Amino acid sequence: MKSFAPTGLARAAVRSRPASFTGTFVALMMAALIVSACGILLETGVRASVPPERYAKAPVVAAADQYARLVTGSGDSRAESAVPLPDRARLDAALAEKAARVPGAVAAVPDFTFPVRRGGATLTGHGWGSHAFTGATLTSGAAPRTGEVVLDAAAARSAKAGVGDTVALDTAAGRAGFRVSGLARAGSGEPAEGGTGWFADAQSSALAGHPGKADAIVVLARDGADTDALAAGVRKALAGSGATVHTGDGRGAVENRALGYAKETLTGLGGSFGGIAAVVAVFTASGTVALSVAQRAREFALLRAVGATPRQIRRAVAAEALLVAPAAGLVGCLPGIGLAHWWFGQLQDRGAVPEAVDLRVSWIPLVAAVGTGLLTALAAGWAAGRRPARIKPGQALTEASVERLRPGVLRTLLGLGALVGGGFLTGLAARSAGDDAANAALGVVLLFMLAVALLGPLVARLCAALFGLPLRGRGAAASLAAANSRTNARRLASALTPIVLAMAFASTLVFMHTSESHIAARQLRAGITADHVVTHPAGLPAGAVERAARAPGVEAAVGLLDTQVLVPVGGGGDRWLQSAAAQGISGSGARLARVQDLDVRSGSLDRVGKGRIAVDRTLAVSAGVKVGDRLPLYLPDGTEAGPEVVAVYGRGLGLPAVTMDRASLAAHVTSSFDSALLVRGGDAKVLAPLGQVAAASGYAVERSTDRELNAWANYTMAAVLGGFAAVAAVNTLVMTVLDRRRELGALRLVGATRRQVLGMLRWEGLLVAVAGTVLGTAIAAATLIPMMRGLTGEDPYVPPLTYAAFAGGAAALGMLAATLPARAALRR
Repeated sequence: MKSFAPTGLARAAVRSRPASFTGTFVALMMAALIVSACGILLETGVRASVPPERYAKAPVVAAADQYARLVTGSGDSRAESAVPLPDRARLDAALAEKAARVPGAVAAVPDFTFPVRRGGATLTGHGWGSHAFTGATLTSGAAPRTGEVVLDAAAARSAKAGVGDTVALDTAAGRAGFRVSGLARAGSGEPAEGGTGWFADAQSSALAGHPGKADAIVVLARDGADTDALAAGVRKALAGSGATVHTGDGRGAVENRALGYAKETLTGLGGSFGGIAAVVAVFTASGTVALSVAQRAREFALLRAVGATPRQIRRAVAAEALLVAPAAGLVGCLPGIGLAHWWFGQLQDRGAVPEAVDLRVSWIPLVAAVGTGLLTALAAGWAAGRRPARIKPGQALTEASVERLRPGVLRTLLGLGALVGGGFLTGLAARSAGDDAANAALGVVLLFMLAVALLGPLVARLCAALFGLPLRGRGAAASLAAANSRTNARRLASALTPIVLAMAFASTLVFMHTSESHIAARQLRAGITADHVVTHPAGLPAGAVERAARAPGVEAAVGLLDTQVLVPVGGGGDRWLQSAAAQGISGSGARLARVQDLDVRSGSLDRVGKGRIAVDRTLAVSAGVKVGDRLPLYLPDGTEAGPEVVAVYGRGLGLPAVTMDRASLAAHVTSSFDSALLVRGGDAKVLAPLGQVAAASGYAVERSTDRELNAWANYTMAAVLGGFAAVAAVNTLVMTVLDRRRELGALRLVGATRRQVLGMLRWEGLLVAVAGTVLGTAIAAATLIPMMRGLTGEDPYVPPLTYAAFAGGAAALGMLAATLPARAALRR
């Protein structure tokens, strides 16, 4: 019995079946690649930080909480969710006096940062008090007083102004002339391009559009003061004000608000998408491991016949996993690190992650990836080897020769449960609207994919019988391919599942975006009824609406201030904050209707004004409101409001989902310069001094292009999942073909030509690809149709060429993966 030592059996099995174990190695390696890459992004999102620049010389910084928090439930079921605010929350500038009295503090300076326009140029405005911690120094002149400004060299050169001159500047307070009191050299954290202007601290909050408010309170310490003790004192002094106190890299998060969105993006990719990707990887890898074990059913049966015990068989399978899985995991982690670096770099290039954030690569996600692969191999090997190790030797030999017709009872029950659950969620999504439909539809694809994986042999036998019918009359090779597929359903199921995965997930992710973009572009084209749209990268100058309205031939001019608000949606204890695009309009709703058609379904835009808003239909359904109700929401800086809904409209996907008066938004954003100006009538040449003038159609194309740029994440996720599933499908097909050397040789011995054998395999590969494409398409349709109808009220938009590329790619992969290894096998 010494020859039956498990480690010896494992090594012998690896040497005798290199193709089978190579396939297992590749599957586990790919699983480790996906898990490690997503794990690295998740860890980076959790631990991300940015070093302070502007506040580098300030040991303690106090700022308002930059998150909106929604509390649901009570008692043990109480939960709090936090979402980064669309704009900066500010705190009372008078708190600087309290902070300055803390022991160890030498001074406390309220900090202000706001945009300033001078003609077509943009400056960054600050209070002069910030020079105490940035190191900005006067090179000539004096500090500014009310009505004065200090310019840096770039701003002075652009304005062609010197000390004593007057420059006209646009701020949130309007256009005014400011006397240049001095010139200065910018300090740390000051912008190197565009220019900087410093104003009197007493006037800065009003010029920023937030009277009495400061972006932060910067506390400067006495020499030798302990930073932690100073921070604790400031925290105590400002208790109850809503201020949060920061030291170390926490100061960087105050000055760089993009960090909050970056953390949310990275944790979403690494956590939410990473969880789905990990499930797909584990299912695919476990299927490959099970196939590898099943291919050696005859060997296990012979070992049982000559005296091997069930325990020895199980130990042999476990030893094989221990031989292959750790090495595959370690090898997979290397490209996983590379994928994480590429993905992270792409996010930085697109502005989703600040350049100052570093990718965190530690041992934690790598160990998790290797451990996941090892546990997958052990669990799948144990499940696949359980029956041949348990049954009698004679029965094992019989089952090794003839495939079992029925899968296990437990597997069948679980598969039927997943199928019923997927059908229930499909019906629920079809009866729901808004985010409820989207949330229900997301579970559809997962449950149906689980059903396909568990009921694989039954599904494969059904597909072989259905799709094999057209093959029966197409010659000997096609008929033999159909018969092989019906007889070897387990082998067919192993190759079918990855193709279904690839089609289902890639189609869902890609066509969800194409549907939204198609509908949004159409709504935007139909919604902009103005003759001209005026825009400027830095926002439109103060008084642009009035100047446009006075132009010859202009019938109506409406300024739009674009931003985001946060709206609580969902029902019961399952509520969350949803970001919604908002537009603040100058003038009345009746005037807006002359330049923008929102497709009002109920109520009237005429009543839009202070405390009264109009919302998109989908948002109204998600929030559970109608005309006459009050909609609780968070304004861009986190201020809570509850305006009355006076109109519900239908074009909130292509146009902003919330419409309110401009005055209600201007005091809650950093830049109160209008984002766009819609003009009906007049001449484009007359409007050109205000900014870039485009026709409505050109503006629609530009906005659609911006939406296309945001689709990159969806396409990347589809490529990662689809690519992984495609590799898994090819890997499985190659394993099955190379395992059939004896069968292919027997066909040659009984008279089949090499061309006929290859033709049979080509037909089998095509049958697998067609069946996988049809099933994957059906799952994607069951997901997308209720989701898009709930979100937009319309059916999904599927570009024919894109779908043809998916289907053609699946067919090509199936045939090539079946025929190329067969050519090599037939040459031996």
